[in-house]
Amino acid sequence: MRLLKYTFFALCGLTLITGAFILWLRSEFARVTYNPQILAQMYQVSVESLAPDDATNGDCNQEYSIPRAWFGALHVHTAASYDATAFGSTNTVEDAYSFGKGKPMQLPLRGDPADYVAPELRISSPLDFMAVTDHAEALGEKTLCYDRRSKAYGQLVCRLFRGDIRLPVEDSLQPMVRLASQAIFGQDRSARICTDDGSRCRDSAALVWQQNQRATEAADDNCEFTAFHAYEYTLAEDASNLHRNVIFKSATVPQAVVSAKEAPQPEQLWRWLDKTCIAGHPDCDVLAIPHNSNWSSGRMWFPVSASDTTMVEQRTVARLRAKLEPLAEVLQAKGDSECRNGIASVYGGADEFCNFEKLRPIEEEIPDCGETKGSGGMMLKGCVSRYSFVRYALTAGLAEHKKLGVNPFKMGIVAATDTHNGTPAAGRERGFLGSHGADRDIKHRLQDTVDVPGGIATGSPVRYNPGGIAGVYAMQNSRASLFEAMRRRETFGTSGPRITPRLFAGWDLAPDICQSENYLQRAYDEAVPMGSDLPSVPESHAGGPIFVASAARDPRNGSNSLQRIQIIKGWVDASGRTQQAVYDVAGNANKRATVSKETCSVTGTGFSQLCASWQDPLFDPTVSAVYYARVLENPSCRWSHYDCLQLKPADRPPSCNDRSLPWNIQERAWTSPIWFQANESIIMENPDQTRIQPM
Repeated sequence: MRLLKYTFFALCGLTLITGAFILWLRSEFARVTYNPQILAQMYQVSVESLAPDDATNGDCNQEYSIPRAWFGALHVHTAASYDATAFGSTNTVEDAYSFGKGKPMQLPLRGDPADYVAPELRISSPLDFMAVTDHAEALGEKTLCYDRRSKAYGQLVCRLFRGDIRLPVEDSLQPMVRLASQAIFGQDRSARICTDDGSRCRDSAALVWQQNQRATEAADDNCEFTAFHAYEYTLAEDASNLHRNVIFKSATVPQAVVSAKEAPQPEQLWRWLDKTCIAGHPDCDVLAIPHNSNWSSGRMWFPVSASDTTMVEQRTVARLRAKLEPLAEVLQAKGDSECRNGIASVYGGADEFCNFEKLRPIEEEIPDCGETKGSGGMMLKGCVSRYSFVRYALTAGLAEHKKLGVNPFKMGIVAATDTHNGTPAAGRERGFLGSHGADRDIKHRLQDTVDVPGGIATGSPVRYNPGGIAGVYAMQNSRASLFEAMRRRETFGTSGPRITPRLFAGWDLAPDICQSENYLQRAYDEAVPMGSDLPSVPESHAGGPIFVASAARDPRNGSNSLQRIQIIKGWVDASGRTQQAVYDVAGNANKRATVSKETCSVTGTGFSQLCASWQDPLFDPTVSAVYYARVLENPSCRWSHYDCLQLKPADRPPSCNDRSLPWNIQERAWTSPIWFQANESIIMENPDQTRIQPM
């Protein structure tokens, strides 16, 4: 009887302790929930420049007869980003700019032994321009958790984030635990870190943003190196990516950043940028660049016309999006977003080069989301949608124009790295050390799958890639010239090599223009460049427009030769189906060059330069279409294969023998599109609204 009594009291005590522990945990992880009034207050933020009054780089005297190619990085994270710090990165904004200019950088991690010599990286060649885009979300939280003077420093969430408290999981997962300690709050904030109204974190974020501005101004060197003020807006819905990089034209910027915690819908971000920056100050201009649409479950470019709003509201949103988002990021470390084979709602046959750098194996059979939004993209789960890929978004824009009278998806193309080490465009496939701090260890970056605790996302380090680079055709290496070129979409992206692709189109171009000594000048005089609309069809013209595509290989030592140029066409047929066609227009499609699996040596022929004129054999003046060029190099080894060859066969992880993981690749470049707009009537799907006449 006495034993039962003691057992009863013990169980009661355990229950009380457990209950108290749960209440304590709930208190430690208390949330500051979303408050729409905060965004309203952000409209009052000052817009100004922090550049010293006497700071001037003088006028840029560069002037070329035609726009030239400039290479840069528009997606770069440093230790100011909470996820970079979670993986141990210590490199600063200043370090990142220094690296971009060509100086070597080490990759130390927090917690390294005092005698550890961190690996060193140097960019393969200096950049012309750059933007550090640290996450606006948790910008304040990260800083407060590492500031011993802060009242937040000793809180449980901060101790977990710093790694002072380690959960009982293996060492390789500790960075994911630190990341999860912040990511679990989603669009909310930690009340313990940020105070009950979140103001402590917003104030801290504003100070970090000012530090970023000062570092950016110090790095900018007119005509030599252009540094853009920028940040990342990091929104996710139903484990689906809706991230954007926000790029400002000048030093005059809002003195606080709106994150997804204040603006949980992209439309709110666009309106804030439009009113606060563009309309709010004559010296402020801005654009946003969507990225990782491959993770978006079709949400990134889901049709505006499918929203449950009036036609007037849809057209307003479409115009705003077209104004604020003239570019899309087609490739970065977390995969290719150009296209994907096997989507049932895409017609026109498979494109073998759509298999490039996919996070989900190309053999995986994935159901088509169709005309619904999916979920789970960041977990590499759920259906696949054509609205997750740039090619089909461009085509969807044609249908949107027909319905709304405006194309919200009229986007040029760039590429980026999304490095979280402060090492933009860090190099080529050989010698890649990953995009996150822990990836400096070869075994870590060859892992196949790493889950963020709490089901927030799934990483696949071995399926990540070194990322790409942005190309801009402008007259000068200056903020104003580069930004205006981005605004008019005269841009391109590459998967890393410094390939320079061109695309023009016109109604009266000479078929032999490639043989002209002044080919480029004539093309600019007689045609429109990438990023442009073709003018209306001349009344006397018979046949389609003439396109001219050209490319020059990466001129640096060790680069590969070009194989071919393709032109990709997208259109919507009379039945409303998404159609695609791929045409080889220059080079050699017979794949005479090969790469050795044993040594990675490349043999065979290729091209240093390619140029060809082309006419669409299926051109129909009554059907709108979008065209862009893709340039392919000869095959070469993928970074992961280089890594596997470094290891003894017995030491190689399973990914080295994974047949679903390509061992070789074809590096590439993508031009921005050229659009042909047919003289169409706008379809009004709401019978209660008046039909709009032909545009």
